[in-house]
Amino acid sequence: MALCQNIGYDTMRMPNLLGHESPAEAVQQSASWLPLLARECHPDAGIFLCSLFAPLCLDRFISPCRSLCESVRDSCAPIMSCYGDPWPDILHCDQHPADHLMCISSITNGCAHTGGRRVPQASCRDCELEEAASSKDTLETLCRSDFVVELRLIRLKFSPVSLSQFSLAAQLDVLQHGPLIGGQIRSHVQLWLERDATCVRNMTRRSPRGGAFLVTGTVQGERLVVTKAYAWQRRDKNPVAAARKRKHHRRRSWIVCYIKVRRFNK
Repeated sequence: MALCQNIGYDTMRMPNLLGHESPAEAVQQSASWLPLLARECHPDAGIFLCSLFAPLCLDRFISPCRSLCESVRDSCAPIMSCYGDPWPDILHCDQHPADHLMCISSITNGCAHTGGRRVPQASCRDCELEEAASSKDTLETLCRSDFVVELRLIRLKFSPVSLSQFSLAAQLDVLQHGPLIGGQIRSHVQLWLERDATCVRNMTRRSPRGGAFLVTGTVQGERLVVTKAYAWQRRDKNPVAAARKRKHHRRRSWIVCYIKVRRFNK
């Protein structure tokens, strides 16, 4: 069950809390929640969903606490509404026990668990495949990006454990790595494939078998956030021409970018 990889236990009780009679049924029904989990709408979303789909095999059911359900619902329901899906009745929070009873509580409530980190705010905005108007426009985008990477995605035939349906080809050309060390980019891009499955799906909508892309974005801590993506082939001059110009004339382009960005900000 891809939904519950690395959850901390490897035996589950059936039927589960959602009434599924067999592991096969639970696995099938849980797959529809993978895109939401990939959006990281709440750090405890996986624990909450797995406590329902794959409850720990004990003498009695241990349900999620009502506060855990409400916290996940309040953070993830806005993401679901982006796609026209309401919070389902089967996950109604009133059916779960109050926190003073035996139940699974949130592990990230309060600063003691999060180190002061706030629950990430949901957003309906996903990266989309862009149509570059001109090399000039693309260069402007590159100037404002923390990282620029030329990569190739290969569709996986079968992936029982990965959220992403694609893998990275061997060659990955880092045109700009920003605050990261160049050698760190590949591992961060691989993590992006896992975490931002919706973004990857939008990018590959016209290329279901995979393809070559130029991706740009920002670095937020240990995470790459892709904001622009361009499909390209080797015969294309745009936007790759602008990207390679940025790489091969790094010093001159940095000065040009700095001036342009300063003018833009003014």
